[in-house]
Amino acid sequence: MDFSDAVQSFATPVTPVRGGRRPGPLGTGVLLLCWLGLGVVAFVFSVPDLRLAAGAVGTPGTLTVVSCTPLGHGRYDCRGRFTPDDGGPAVAVDASPDSRAGDVVRARLAPEGDRAVPAGTKGVLSALAVPALGFGVLAFLPYVVLYTFGVRRGRRTAVVAGCVVTALSLAGVVVGVAAAVM
Repeated sequence: MDFSDAVQSFATPVTPVRGGRRPGPLGTGVLLLCWLGLGVVAFVFSVPDLRLAAGAVGTPGTLTVVSCTPLGHGRYDCRGRFTPDDGGPAVAVDASPDSRAGDVVRARLAPEGDRAVPAGTKGVLSALAVPALGFGVLAFLPYVVLYTFGVRRGRRTAVVAGCVVTALSLAGVVVGVAAAVM
C-alpha cells in the first residue's frame, strides 16, 4: 500500500449501512446505565466543594496563594497559606489550580485541613460548574430512553427539553469557569 492508496481510501465516499448491528437489550441497558452514571458522578464529586464554598462545612479564613508551579499544558499546582478567622496558626494548604501567586481571597479550609476553597459567590459559582456539566450530560437521556423503547409519544418534548437543559448547562459551566478565573 502506497501513499496514493491511502489518499484514495479517504476520498472514496462511505455509504451508510441501513439496519446496522445494534446492541441487544442487555447491552442497551448497560449503555444507558453508564450514561446515567456519568451524569450522576458529576453531582457526587462536586458536593464536598459545594458544601465547603457555601459555608456548610470547613473553617472560615483567608487564603494567600504563595506559589504556582507550572505542570505543562496550561495546568498549575498551587500552594497557599490559610489563616483562620479565629486567630489560629496559619496552615500550608493546596490552593485552587486557577489561582495566581499573590492572590488573597476569602476561603474555607476543608475539614481534612489539606486544601482551601474560595468562599462566597465566587466559590459557589465555581463549584456549580461541575454539576452544570452533569445536567448537560443527562439532558438528552430521556429522549434516548424513549427512542430505545420505541415510545413515540413525548419524543418531541424530550428533544425540546434536552435543548433547553443543554443551553442552561452550557451557561452554568461558562459562568462557573468565568467565576473561577476572575
